[in-house]
Amino acid sequence: METKKFKMLDEKFTCLVCGKEVPPLNYTARDHCPFCLCSIHIDINPGDRLNSCLGILKPINIEKGKQDTFKIVYKCNKCGEIKRNKMANDDNYDIILQIMADNARNFNAKS
Repeated sequence: METKKFKMLDEKFTCLVCGKEVPPLNYTARDHCPFCLCSIHIDINPGDRLNSCLGILKPINIEKGKQDTFKIVYKCNKCGEIKRNKMANDDNYDIILQIMADNARNFNAKS
């Protein structure tokens, strides 16, 4: 029997990076701070809380997903793993635009 890989956990928390109180998302599981976009490397599969790394997942890129959705690409500052999470409706778009602009500048500088 295969186990479910997504555990619905939509909890409030205090962001360990920016210190702000983060409310539940109320439509799916909250997996990152909407203010600074950072997360904790705490899950192996979404919501399982089984990863012992506990590093800070910092946003490094934004990718277009399916059906006009976008994903935040993270890199763990402790183990270097790359993770992707869907953007939330209340994410800080100024930071999202800054990440996209930084990546465009870096791409153009390499070209």
